[in-house]
Amino acid sequence: MRILHTSDWHLGQYFLGHSRQAEHQKLIAWMVEQTRLHAVDSVLIAGDIFDTGAPPSYARELYYTLILALRDAGVGLTLLAGNHDSVAVLEESRHLLTALNTVVIPSVQDDPNEQVRLLTTRDGKPGAIVCAIPFIRPRDVLQSIAGQSARDKQQSLQDAIHAHYQALFTLAEQKRLELGAHLPIIATGHLTTVGASASESVREIYVGALEAFPTSAFPAADYIALGHIHRPQKVGGLEHIRYSGSPIPLSFDEARQQKEMLLVDVSTNGLERVTVLDVPCFQPLLSVKGSLKELEAAVSAAASQGETVWLEIVVCADDYLSDLQSRIQTIAEDLPVEVLRIRRERSSALNTLHRQAKETLNELMPDDVFARRLQTETIDEETRLQLLSMYREVVAQIGEADAA
Repeated sequence: MRILHTSDWHLGQYFLGHSRQAEHQKLIAWMVEQTRLHAVDSVLIAGDIFDTGAPPSYARELYYTLILALRDAGVGLTLLAGNHDSVAVLEESRHLLTALNTVVIPSVQDDPNEQVRLLTTRDGKPGAIVCAIPFIRPRDVLQSIAGQSARDKQQSLQDAIHAHYQALFTLAEQKRLELGAHLPIIATGHLTTVGASASESVREIYVGALEAFPTSAFPAADYIALGHIHRPQKVGGLEHIRYSGSPIPLSFDEARQQKEMLLVDVSTNGLERVTVLDVPCFQPLLSVKGSLKELEAAVSAAASQGETVWLEIVVCADDYLSDLQSRIQTIAEDLPVEVLRIRRERSSALNTLHRQAKETLNELMPDDVFARRLQTETIDEETRLQLLSMYREVVAQIGEADAA
């Protein structure tokens, strides 16, 4: 069986005042054609189908266009909610969509059997079993216990998510026995895992206090299709645990990434292979940086692509220029570029925090400030997570001491 793994479509995104509707229309047409060219049996979208909990009408229209196009192509579709998705919005049509060969899992279900689904090939034969796990909210799997420390709450949540994965995996194994065929088991997820590398467009909404779910806590599924991180990557170097990444760049720091979808071949022997399917760029965007003199050449080079480029311009200059906006407009005049954002590069740690978080210090909790501060240091991800964990443990101990 061949599965197409993708995630983080963010239908309805408004990017610095610009709609992504045209890009998503082209993306849908391209992906449907790929399912035909590569004989895909089923598509998995691992969360963040929409960009907001109240998507505009055209985004909902794109959603149904995608579903109908895949139905007409004879391809099954499984949709998992992400942290950007509204449970109510996805719930409202989920039962109707089953008639269109589409399974929607908007949240953790009261009956876990609803999340263990059989995936079939184009000719209707059993191909795989999926443990369809969406973004997990703490209230879905955990009851609050009075008096718990921050560290205890994090461990309880991690244990509860692990138990949910394991319970569904056990049900999938039972279903496999009932079917009398050694079908491969696929699991999904929309969360951050230890060692995953994010980008600025990934909103840092973790599962409660759980910043990163340990890779070792996943069940022994043949393939784990993840969403939430927009940069495509293997997790911990493992072939069978992957983020597909977003299919279009959702921030300027993703502009130079080659976006991907993943063709996943599975059989009764388990995972056979994962093939990267490069997604074409439907709207060029680029961040250019330098002094005003350097920017003239950089903007001209960006304009040579032959189609209108959305630009972020980062001005590297210590002096204040009151006419910066007009100077940039002069540089870009009569060129096939559209300047979406102009910003200065600031050197101080405080301004770096402000730029990265896009929030004032008054709006941040101490935990957020410490996390942003760590991001300004040149340290590896493992060290960053360890320091953040140690900080939270110390803060929790101080809080417990004050309470006593």
